[in-house]
Amino acid sequence: MTNETSLVRDNFKWATLAGAMLGLSVALGACTETTGSVATPIGANAPDDYRLRHPIAIQEADRSVVLFVGHARGGLSSAQRADVQGLARAWVADGTGGIIVDVPVNTSNARAAESAAHEAKATLEAGGVPAGAIKLRHYTPYDMRTLATVRLTYPRMTAVAGPCGLWPEDVGPSIKDPTYFENKSYYNFGCAYQRNMAAMVANPSDLVQPRPETPSYTVRRTEGFDKYRKGATTATDYPEGDKAKLSDAGK
Repeated sequence: MTNETSLVRDNFKWATLAGAMLGLSVALGACTETTGSVATPIGANAPDDYRLRHPIAIQEADRSVVLFVGHARGGLSSAQRADVQGLARAWVADGTGGIIVDVPVNTSNARAAESAAHEAKATLEAGGVPAGAIKLRHYTPYDMRTLATVRLTYPRMTAVAGPCGLWPEDVGPSIKDPTYFENKSYYNFGCAYQRNMAAMVANPSDLVQPRPETPSYTVRRTEGFDKYRKGATTATDYPEGDKAKLSDAGK
């Protein structure tokens, strides 16, 4: 009877201990905050193709020309006038909005800047920008210690990519990266190429669709067809080609 009593008593102790541990685990679990979503690294589900991982986006951005005007000058210098003329040509080609001319006030060069702004406006109008598309806007600089400038700004379509330099995962072998031995490119691969391509393209629409064909050179085409009808060779002769040789050695 004594052995049976001890066995029952030990089983009761173990059952009590197990119940206490279960209750403690439930209590601790109740204190854990769950949001329903788990944050994943940037490169965890990134596409393998760098063009999809770092796509080039077409968006509207500002293009500006800054004019530094001294307090006793007034008007534009020859280099500044060339900059404004170039801005006018660019606006005619790809502008998507009006040109804002920011002019400083309450500064030492405010009077000279006002004169330069009016000359810039006249230069823009002479370059093909309608007067209604140019707006003068006055501003007060935050830091009076710096030279206030006249800024000409207009929106246009531009291509952008990035940001680059993101390294969400270790590029070296790691037990935390099971895909390392699958020969996949790292996350930042191809970003610099996409960003440089977006910066160098002259017309962002070329990244989306081809341009229409330009008219053919009718004079040259007619001459080639006439030679073809007569049975003559259509190849182009370059009589000056032999004169470009550097040496007669080997003849």
